Amino acid sequence: MSEQPWDQVTSVVVDTGVFIAWFHGDRWAQEFFRGAQRVVYYAKVTRKELLREPIRAAEALRIKTFLSRFRQVSPDDHIAARFSDLLQKYAHLRRHPSDALIAATAWSRNLSLLTANVRHFAPIEEITVTRFTPGP
Repeated sequence: MSEQPWDQVTSVVVDTGVFIAWFHGDRWAQEFFRGAQRVVYYAKVTRKELLREPIRAAEALRIKTFLSRFRQVSPDDHIAARFSDLLQKYAHLRRHPSDALIAATAWSRNLSLLTANVRHFAPIEEITVTRFTPGP
């Protein structure tokens, strides 16, 4: 496998789209989650997005089982304050509150964010964004 931008990441918040890529069998997503020793965090809103109805019971179980391997970060006062700050500073996030909450999670934990959706996150100066590119 070729070297990827996320290879050197040891602790990271993972955006919903990377999990979706894994569920769809994406080779790079599978490599990332199977790869080197790293601590993977995800925002609670990611779980909500992944389990959004309509979803079959077997698929929900597969998602819950997979997510149980990683660290869920639930919103707290610190994340809520960062969320509010981001919405005030970045108008585009007002149309994407889930993205704002994910970014606030990364910012509050001082972690980089792994995402395929760089367009929404790259303008945010408060976080470091690592691009995830789905595999061939």
